[in-house]
Amino acid sequence: MSDKRPLDIVVISDVHLGIYGCHAKELVNYLDSIDPRVLVLNGDIIDIWQFSKRYFPKSHTKVIRRILKMIGKGTEVYYLTGNHDEALRKYAGFGLSNFVIDNKLILEVDGKRHWFFHGDVYDVTMKNSKWLAKLGGKGYDLLIILNRLVNHLLEKMGREKMSFSKKVKESVKQAVKFISDFEQTVVEIAVDKQFDVVCCGHIHQPVIKEMYSNGKTVTYLNSGDWVESLTALEYSRGEWSLYQHPVSSRKAVVVEEEEDAALPEWAASRVITFPGS
Repeated sequence: MSDKRPLDIVVISDVHLGIYGCHAKELVNYLDSIDPRVLVLNGDIIDIWQFSKRYFPKSHTKVIRRILKMIGKGTEVYYLTGNHDEALRKYAGFGLSNFVIDNKLILEVDGKRHWFFHGDVYDVTMKNSKWLAKLGGKGYDLLIILNRLVNHLLEKMGREKMSFSKKVKESVKQAVKFISDFEQTVVEIAVDKQFDVVCCGHIHQPVIKEMYSNGKTVTYLNSGDWVESLTALEYSRGEWSLYQHPVSSRKAVVVEEEEDAALPEWAASRVITFPGS
């Protein structure tokens, strides 16, 4: 008997595979604990902006393998592109078996229209200063490495850990009202498009809340990230809930398995190339 939790829909985003800050081992453990009918990968799963052949450890590869395994077992997997994996946007509409790459996803769930997309298209900073955002991404990665070194020392001294990046983000974003402006913009567009629920990633701020625009209510969801928050959105028994993976000072242990076990036949037997690649 499987001890995996059966779920209708799971949404994860902003994993950033390929950077030091990614908590890939924890994500593998989470994926091993669930059995969703639908898995929505809502952008920035692979950090193509900062991708380096010199850094893509085994745990990061295991995340991809776990997702392939889910596809092989019948889970519908939608890879929705974000800004850090925007190179995949030219493949929008590509589908193979129960795996689809696209820029957005619209689902009707229990009579409610759901709109899933990463969110960077409504970020003024992204649209107007992409080069600055990319530069900031590399600085963010460096900040994560520095933060982990400092926290290691604080832990040895018996002191509370701290988050550099969170402090930086909070001070900057509070100054420009970035988060509230982003959320309000998304909700206003969702109301115009007559959606009941809108789900984003991008801003690394996990939340479920009711928001209002033009006298109408929209449920706004954000799946957070797997760099700091370690969160996912789960839909089961007619309700959305926010999952937070336990953060431990211990290193996550990933269970080893036979390399080709339970992978879909097309993934295990040959190399897949996208059209035009």
